[in-house]
Amino acid sequence: MAKEVSPGVLALRKVVEDVYADAREAKKQGKLVGWSSSKFPCELAAAFDLDVMYPENQAAGIAANRDGEIMCQAAEDLGFDNDICGYARISLAYAAGKRASRKVDLETGEYVINPASGRPLKDENGKVVMGEDGKPVKDPKTMQPYTVLDDIHEIEALPDGKEKDLRWAAIKPYRQMQMPQPDFVLCCNNICNCMTKWYENIARMCNVPLIMIDIPYNNTVEVHDTNVAYVRAQFDHAIKQLEELTGKKFDEKKFEEACANANRTASAWLRVCDYLQYKPAPYSGFDLFNHMADVVTARGRVQAAEAFELLEKDLAEAVKVGKSTTPFPEKYRVMFEGIPCWPKLPNLFKPLKEHGVNVTAVVYAPAFGFVYNNMDEMVRAYYKAPNSVCIEQGVSWREGICKDNKVDGVLVHYNRSCKPWSGYMAEMQRRFTDDLGIPCAGFDGDQADPRNFNEAQYETRVQGLVEAMEANAENKEG
Repeated sequence: MAKEVSPGVLALRKVVEDVYADAREAKKQGKLVGWSSSKFPCELAAAFDLDVMYPENQAAGIAANRDGEIMCQAAEDLGFDNDICGYARISLAYAAGKRASRKVDLETGEYVINPASGRPLKDENGKVVMGEDGKPVKDPKTMQPYTVLDDIHEIEALPDGKEKDLRWAAIKPYRQMQMPQPDFVLCCNNICNCMTKWYENIARMCNVPLIMIDIPYNNTVEVHDTNVAYVRAQFDHAIKQLEELTGKKFDEKKFEEACANANRTASAWLRVCDYLQYKPAPYSGFDLFNHMADVVTARGRVQAAEAFELLEKDLAEAVKVGKSTTPFPEKYRVMFEGIPCWPKLPNLFKPLKEHGVNVTAVVYAPAFGFVYNNMDEMVRAYYKAPNSVCIEQGVSWREGICKDNKVDGVLVHYNRSCKPWSGYMAEMQRRFTDDLGIPCAGFDGDQADPRNFNEAQYETRVQGLVEAMEANAENKEG
């Protein structure tokens, strides 16, 4: 039986598809298409009607489609160290023209199937069909071709003909592997300083202009007026650079419209996030992770705001009737700290399901929901990224989420790709336990490179966290 999908979720899926489709169409028409870091002010680009794509979102999608490893390895083969961010490695390989492709037989035009792929074929009674060799027969619908690495520059250099057509068609068809190459790049380092060199390299490799906004690390909880003035001046300079790039004047009306849409989207997104406070929750934090593509790629579009408002109505109805997308009874509630391991989402979910653990709080998702009323507030909002605030602000955010969302424990992802985030997690864990009296468990992983995730270690850590939460509950009852 097919899983029921709510109207809000369907609307959000269409929003992301439209963002990618619009960019592909703009590229075909010879219009400028840019790549942007996830927290560069999208409102500025919207004032010039620019189609902008987001390499972080793209890299997460490539990793979730199980092509993170081959793209990371491609970047390493280009000379980039495997110790840098997995998103950056995927993006740099893609900028260099590397693509995950299906292996094709150039004589027959058929894809070469990987014999290791495919699920067992089942009959009408749900029993596995066995072959004459005594092994399960594989379902032809789930058989996948070998994944190989190709290069669009090599393909472009080929003479027109069968080989060229087949190799173009063999590039994997999902949207993240079909993203257009950039004509310019927009970078803001409020996410992390890795962004700066990452985007400088994209600009160099693709020979396109880079527009940079520097937002320094904030050592205090409040953002000082001098910091606001510094970033405001960069906003003004970025506007001039965009005017030179596009040959257009800054459109104040379109800018205000984008700001209104962004605020509406962010407000609806934060309200959706707050539905994890219900007990039991009407959905899982893993669902929230899946919706982040919309708030990253389409925050300035009215369609994103409308879709999140529709999802909000879906969740209100779910709470009213007692429904949840979580396919198990909620026994324990935890906060998931950090970015998910996109290539290993099923592996993350499985042991939680086995122990009745629902992720009812996340830090990563609400970080993209900021609301403002004027330009100075907008600058202050862009300062508030998890890696650009002081530890006291970070602790306050997280402990507030833990309290509001009624968690019993914290599961911490020590993400090799995100060292600024992971670096102070040991101190965060200590504070959570001392301040809130809740147990924490950490595991090693990576947001994009599956080679850095150990499933056995993760399962052991989840088991340990469950035992600690059980003991905590018994002590409270006692």
